[in-house]
Amino acid sequence: MAAEQPVLQFLPLSTSIAPSFWHALTSLKLHRLKLDDAPLELTGHYAKGRSVTDKTSGQTVGISGALELDEHSFQLDHVGASDAARTTATDRIRLKGTLRNFNTIEEFKQVDKARLLEELGDQIWHEMTSTASAPTHESLNPFLLITFADLKKYRYYYWCAFPALVQKPAWEVVEGWKEVDLSEQEKTFDEAVALLDEAGKAIPLEQVRTAWANDVPAQDPSSHLSALGWPVRNVLSYLSLSPSLSTPPIRTLRLIAKRPSVVGWEKNDKGKLGPRMADLAPLMDPTRLADQAVDLNLQLMRWRILPSLDLEKVKHTKCLLLGAGTLGCYVARTLMAWGVRKITLVDSSTVSFSNPVRQPLFEFADSLAGGKPKAATAAEALKRIYPGVDATGVELAIPMPGHPIPPTAVDSVRAQLDALEKLVNEHDVVYLLMDSRESRWLPTVMGAAKGKLVMNVALGFDTFLAMRHGLPPSDSAASRPVSTPAVPGAPYRGQLGCYYCNDIVAPMDSLSDRTLDQMCTVTRPGIASIASSTAVELMVSVLQHPLGARAPSDIAPPGDEPRGDGDKAVASPLGIVPHQIRGFLARFENLKITGQAYDRCTGCSQAILSAYRTDAFDLVQRACEDAKYLERLTGLDKLEEETEKMLTEGVEWDDDEEEAGENEDEF
Repeated sequence: MAAEQPVLQFLPLSTSIAPSFWHALTSLKLHRLKLDDAPLELTGHYAKGRSVTDKTSGQTVGISGALELDEHSFQLDHVGASDAARTTATDRIRLKGTLRNFNTIEEFKQVDKARLLEELGDQIWHEMTSTASAPTHESLNPFLLITFADLKKYRYYYWCAFPALVQKPAWEVVEGWKEVDLSEQEKTFDEAVALLDEAGKAIPLEQVRTAWANDVPAQDPSSHLSALGWPVRNVLSYLSLSPSLSTPPIRTLRLIAKRPSVVGWEKNDKGKLGPRMADLAPLMDPTRLADQAVDLNLQLMRWRILPSLDLEKVKHTKCLLLGAGTLGCYVARTLMAWGVRKITLVDSSTVSFSNPVRQPLFEFADSLAGGKPKAATAAEALKRIYPGVDATGVELAIPMPGHPIPPTAVDSVRAQLDALEKLVNEHDVVYLLMDSRESRWLPTVMGAAKGKLVMNVALGFDTFLAMRHGLPPSDSAASRPVSTPAVPGAPYRGQLGCYYCNDIVAPMDSLSDRTLDQMCTVTRPGIASIASSTAVELMVSVLQHPLGARAPSDIAPPGDEPRGDGDKAVASPLGIVPHQIRGFLARFENLKITGQAYDRCTGCSQAILSAYRTDAFDLVQRACEDAKYLERLTGLDKLEEETEKMLTEGVEWDDDEEEAGENEDEF
């Protein structure tokens, strides 16, 4: 009876996954896959096993190859990066595999792993038994990687399988292992491995004249002295089973009637069959983690709800906040939540004891010793909350109409004007968040003259206004009278008005001779956050519209019938983009209002913009010194005279018209 021969052992192939692979998967999941869990192609490489001599001990140490995956493992159409130009060392063997990334940890755990392995076993069996074409080392050794990416914690659960057909009876070694001169490639396997048939007779692998004779030994990742690498298993099965070899490499062969069973799931760190977890959070810079986490919450909107949302446009919008009080604090926080990275706050006051409870960027300590400057303190608070924000605080007073300039302060006011103009030029959106009407005048003029998107937020006791200032529909920044009236519910395509377009008097000093309740902004506490958030959401909706700051008001959602002028309305992905939103907290209701530009407006009319472009400081100085100058410049004074004349002369009313008006009032 023939002596029992030792069973040929195979060293399992392990994985070596670089952090760059997980970064690439993160980007792929957020920007392309989203909720798609369809299989994706992967490419990995392993190095041939080798032995090295330890210089200290003189002993030979084996180094086995592992399947290496990195950012280049993904295909070109998956992540937009090609590995075509990447050079591959001659000792690196390529394998192709499949990635299955699941959307939940439950799906990852509950997937039928046996079925996945059997499917790959069928694929390998087909490669081995098909006569259509000879398989390759690559096609005989596919791999499978299943993953779940927890992008909130940067933890990646994964399990890799290297399917191999189980040979029964097992391969047996009929001759002891010995070193082989690799230059004698035909003898590499002949002198190392043989098969036994059912009768126990040795079956040497003689005179193998196929490509495998040269390729197989060189592609062994194992450095073990008595175990071949895992990918060799399927190659040996092919050599023993394939009907396509013209010269059978084995004299006697025991055919297998059905496909053998499949094994191949990789063991985890505990040596058990189970998934592994790669935790990248400890390895990453906390600032970078925060940066990606901010983007994550926004990217998730695009998965199901808003796939067309352009987050990059919002992210790179530079916002100038004039006023760092209650409104400024809330606007800044909401802008950060939308991913805006550049925020500049402007204010001339300091933090008082009453501020911290209503203004969320300040603390009690900020109000001590006379109070810290509001703008700089708010900017520092933003950076503590999120280090990735580029927040700057500027202490600056804004010249105001009706507030005379002392002769000693002329140079200072000129410098303030230049500083404010520079800030407006450097930003895309200007927020007017001050606590007086006249302080909004100069930024309104600048925004209209420079074509900036100006967002205005104003508070009453239980009411608020959130609006965007209009810009001319054409490329010209000049204001012009509007001939077509606004129609409720229809897109208004004329020029929208600014904060001052409804006024028939110029902004004037409203800060002097005031009682305590008039000096403080007395409002219901919750209204500031509501108004601020509404203004930011309106800004984002405007940015998403194809026309941006020149978007018409009250745009119909996609699919609605044409309205107004008959044009098909094009909406922002976020919905309509109204001109003004007036909120009434007492009734818990909001009204959308469209206001037309006024050709005698003291903030955006042609007369004002022409004077500003001619000599900005002269305009500001005259407006500050003379409360009636802006009215004379725009023609509001003549309108006032005409009105007074009509009242003096008296107006005769038709009885029928008066009766109709009374009925209308009653209705």
